[in-house]
Amino acid sequence: MNIIELREKRAKLWKTMEGFLDTHRDGKGVLSAEDDATYTSMENDLNALSNEIKRLERKDAIEAELNKAVSQPIKETPESNKPEKHCRASAEYKEDFGCHLRGKALLHNVLSESTDADGGYLVPEEFENHIVDGLTEANVIRKIAKTIKTNNDRKIPVAVGHSVANWTAENAAFTESNPTFGQKEIDAYKLTDLVRISVELLQDSAFDLEEYIANEFIRAFGIAEEQAFCVGTGSGQPTGIFTANGGSVGVTAAAANAVTADELITLVYSLKSPYRRNARFLMNDSTVAAVRKLKDGNGAYLWQPSVQSGQPDKLLGYELYTSPYVPTVAAGALTVAFGDFQNYWIADRAGRTVQRLNELYATNGQIGYVATERVDGKVILPEGIQLLKMKAS
Repeated sequence: MNIIELREKRAKLWKTMEGFLDTHRDGKGVLSAEDDATYTSMENDLNALSNEIKRLERKDAIEAELNKAVSQPIKETPESNKPEKHCRASAEYKEDFGCHLRGKALLHNVLSESTDADGGYLVPEEFENHIVDGLTEANVIRKIAKTIKTNNDRKIPVAVGHSVANWTAENAAFTESNPTFGQKEIDAYKLTDLVRISVELLQDSAFDLEEYIANEFIRAFGIAEEQAFCVGTGSGQPTGIFTANGGSVGVTAAAANAVTADELITLVYSLKSPYRRNARFLMNDSTVAAVRKLKDGNGAYLWQPSVQSGQPDKLLGYELYTSPYVPTVAAGALTVAFGDFQNYWIADRAGRTVQRLNELYATNGQIGYVATERVDGKVILPEGIQLLKMKAS
């Protein structure tokens, strides 16, 4: 069954679930124990279909990446006599980097042009782009946030007070207005990962070492980054969206263990209209499971499953993204974010490095590889991302 058929099947199942809720609720608006078990079974099937759709989407993305052209087309133009500039984008640098990973003699000796202060070598641009693309695919926050590259700490001016216009009579003095500015600082926190590979495997020329290492670092960095971008403390790591220094609390729920349709609608309109043009929802999957049963004042369900490949589900007409690192529904928790996530800035300090460790695991017949990146994340304009907070108790 292809992804289109799965999406259609999921949409039909959701319509069945909507009808089941409408026809099986009692006078108090709840399901009997037997009906609740039936609905839970259908909900499990819906979740299984959703997971399979996501799995196929990841598979399609990987296949698209692997099917990209890896060589330049032949051109009927004269070759340039200018010497080729050696840099991380050159073929020589890529070849030498591969030799470095395998512990072989360098072919061109160009790695010295990009030696990192920590002892590793800056990865080739093609390798780094693979990691960045993979992080974007694996990390939902990177998909919707604003990403910049920095070479040092960056201070971002933020307007905290605006000028005010005044009606002025003829020949009267102008009223002075003084806008004020604040400042946000983007830092760079170090994120590292270490993998070990056996010497025998390195000696096997059929083993794609570069691909393996890149995928390992994509997975590890993607998990660590997304968790920090959601709930990071800001101490030694990025500052998360769902923290006291993240978005603004737009709505406080009336209960500690449930979210209502009215509260989600209020959350939408707690966000200023200019931000709503590019707004999205972000929450945990378990919160989505509860929201699926909610209706608006017209009796329409708030949640609508996506039937188009590559498009997220929608809530109240806005795209809905999920992350396992968003806090779940609990007393005092920040559980739902709604806003323009371009107000969350991710700053990559240019240049990821890989260092080969020859001696550390030699007695185990292994070679270690340490990857390092420096990154920060921070909400720049809190008013652009509104949060729903559960009642304290």
